[in-house]
Amino acid sequence: MVIAVRKFIAMTKEEMHNQGFEQADFIIVTGDAYIDHPSFGHAIIARTLQRFNYNVAIIAQPNMNDNEDFLALGKPKHAFLVTAGNIDSMVNHYTVRKKRRKQDAYTPGGRNDKRPDRATIKYSKKLREIFGNIPIIIGGIEASLRRMSHYDYWDDAVRRSILLDSGADLLLYGMAEKSVVEVADYLASGLDVSDLTFLRNTVWKTKNASLIPDDAIKLPSYDSVLEDKQAYVNSFNIQYKQTDAHTAKPLVEKYQRHIIVQNPPSLPLTQEEMDQTYDLPFQRSPHPIYKEPIPAIEEVKFSLISNRGCYGGCNFCALTFHQGRTIQSRSKDSLLKEAKTMIEDNDFKGYIHDVGGPTANFYEVSCQKQLKHGVCTHKDCIGYQPCEKLEVSHDKYLDILRSLRRLPNVKKVFVRSGIRYDYLMYDKNPDFFNDLVKHHISGQLKIAPEHIDDDVLKNMGKPSQELYDAFVKKYYMLNKKHQKNQFLVPYLMSSHPGSTLQSAIKLAQYLKQTHQRPEQVQDFYPTPGTASTCMYYTGINPFNNEKIYIPKNPKEKAMQRALIQYSLPSNYFLVKAALKKMHREDLIGFGPHCLIKPAPPKAHKKST
Repeated sequence: MVIAVRKFIAMTKEEMHNQGFEQADFIIVTGDAYIDHPSFGHAIIARTLQRFNYNVAIIAQPNMNDNEDFLALGKPKHAFLVTAGNIDSMVNHYTVRKKRRKQDAYTPGGRNDKRPDRATIKYSKKLREIFGNIPIIIGGIEASLRRMSHYDYWDDAVRRSILLDSGADLLLYGMAEKSVVEVADYLASGLDVSDLTFLRNTVWKTKNASLIPDDAIKLPSYDSVLEDKQAYVNSFNIQYKQTDAHTAKPLVEKYQRHIIVQNPPSLPLTQEEMDQTYDLPFQRSPHPIYKEPIPAIEEVKFSLISNRGCYGGCNFCALTFHQGRTIQSRSKDSLLKEAKTMIEDNDFKGYIHDVGGPTANFYEVSCQKQLKHGVCTHKDCIGYQPCEKLEVSHDKYLDILRSLRRLPNVKKVFVRSGIRYDYLMYDKNPDFFNDLVKHHISGQLKIAPEHIDDDVLKNMGKPSQELYDAFVKKYYMLNKKHQKNQFLVPYLMSSHPGSTLQSAIKLAQYLKQTHQRPEQVQDFYPTPGTASTCMYYTGINPFNNEKIYIPKNPKEKAMQRALIQYSLPSNYFLVKAALKKMHREDLIGFGPHCLIKPAPPKAHKKST
């Protein structure tokens, strides 16, 4: 039986009563404001549970100093579901320099004071304090990436599994539509949450070693990874290879008093299951309780999610750890149906802002073999060099874009989520590249070469400079062909593991030679769950076990960043200091190859 459509998930007792229930089966506690849109995890989980006849309510951004916020909807029949929101709460709050951010895009008015640091832990502990022995189940990106012991950049230390620190009973990692329904069904049948040790996509804790699955792989203990960075690398390597639903084994991590067990991931959603998820009755807007605009909805309200998962192999990205490497995509019919719903919105102006996912032009699996046997654990699909079995085609994705363009009242369909230019260049059919340039760019295309030094690129898992240069040349050739004046906006990263001052100077010289002045520069940000964070903490590349240079000195990091934007007057003295330190005074002068002049701009003398 499927329940009747309800406009918004209940946020008050009055709404619960109006929707025909006095006690919720599940109450979701989230660090984000409640936006009923499939770009937000709390909305997907709520709508999925609702689809299977569970009554769901939401407590969004409760005040940690006011128990009434947590008590407002009463006690759920089965469990509290806790998430920090769409972004790790520490990343949400702090820059890479550990400075407090001024805005939170997931909060009304963009204020940055509505969720606590380490929100999953604090919400869970508050619920335990108020409600006692009630099932508390954690999920979302913060819980998912911290499910085992992990290096925490803000503490500069290895923290325990968040399941222990939060005091929760169960953790659902990754995209949890399947597992949350299974958990709900077993709890509704009367099974205790402590008995849910057999479900895919879950992490559970025990003190009883006899419960460990026979085929489990033992990770180095928590004490081991605290004491020995090589043990940390070994643990990361095992976890990295156990992310595919077809091949993964249970993982076990021992603590002094507990054992943490991670069950294998759920099987990827089929296209039919993806369609069912995104066809749920989302209202595509914030709950009407909010009186101020919520910035996060603006970019995605008129965007379409066409896929999830990523096999891109970027070592600084946690998508592989969270969503897996297998691409899951929606059907054209499902996307067109959602687009027609968007068009009927009074605020729709004719522009579909994006059609994509983690990587927009990854619409199909990288090879057919993985559908039965899983992704390879010993090599990347694309990364710095593509696998010889990589299957490249934009045909189905292009067909979707063309069909969307033909819809009545659609003026433009843009592609703004990440394009993998290497995958684009590997496609021998020129149609997609032509259509992309001719129809789907809003003035500028954002891409992420990240660097140009091949040694750095290999540590990043990004393609070579040679391929990037070929892409840029073809991009501008096609712009000329189609009489377009569109630009590229390259994302560049400073201070990634393996990047030296010499690497940064090489990048600055490249930018000078190619007449590029990037607006977007990001210092490497060590976030939980990535290979690059493992490198940052241990000084070891986990894929070849070789030592790697890690730029950690704040002055050097500032120099690397400044070199990428060497032309900014405010960066003059940092650039000059870097060039002198590396004995590259040949780049200081008036020649066409020089990065800076001998004297600073008048407005930026040291005295000022």
